[in-house]
Amino acid sequence: MAGRIITVAQQKGGSGKTTLAVNLAVNLHARGHSVALVDTDPQGSMGRWFMERVAGQGEDEAMDFSTSSAWGASYESEKLKKRFDFVIIDTPPKIDSDLRPALRVADLVLVPVATSHVDLWATEGVLDLARREKSDVLVVLNRTRPHTRLAVEVAQKATELGAAVAETQVANRVTYAETLGQGLGVIERARSGPAVDEMAALTEEVLDRLG
Repeated sequence: MAGRIITVAQQKGGSGKTTLAVNLAVNLHARGHSVALVDTDPQGSMGRWFMERVAGQGEDEAMDFSTSSAWGASYESEKLKKRFDFVIIDTPPKIDSDLRPALRVADLVLVPVATSHVDLWATEGVLDLARREKSDVLVVLNRTRPHTRLAVEVAQKATELGAAVAETQVANRVTYAETLGQGLGVIERARSGPAVDEMAALTEEVLDRLG
């Protein structure tokens, strides 16, 4: 059976795309799935994370990494899904025709939205492009301050834009930045805790969405 492709996309920088992508990859890997990561963002944050990971843990046949141009994302991911259970594509923080191949090929598009109205406004372009490509989209409220009025408002507005919003909200926690710099996922730093629970719950939602 061919693997599933997950594209993480957001027009605005600083939304936490790479953090979400690598933690999802680590959680899927921990559940026994093989995962390939594809970085189409010239900034290369995912590649730096992967190099740190290999330096600290060595190579792992069940987790691979490659880079691609935005236009080559569809070819690269289609090739990788023949060998891996999941392919996760990290995209650059922009919205233009270059993003279309990564959206078109995706079984699911994750759109992280930091809890501000500016971030929500930036999301409209991604949702519009994904809609044109007939992509299944799940908005994830990221870097949130839980139980604030703003988080509730952003979630409501995202729903009004016609997007499905994940029940799991990912809070703004130092551990996400720390583990990213070490080539780890949060579940590899601690066995329990709020961040571990968030990523476990989000992984479940993603798997349920993919069916």
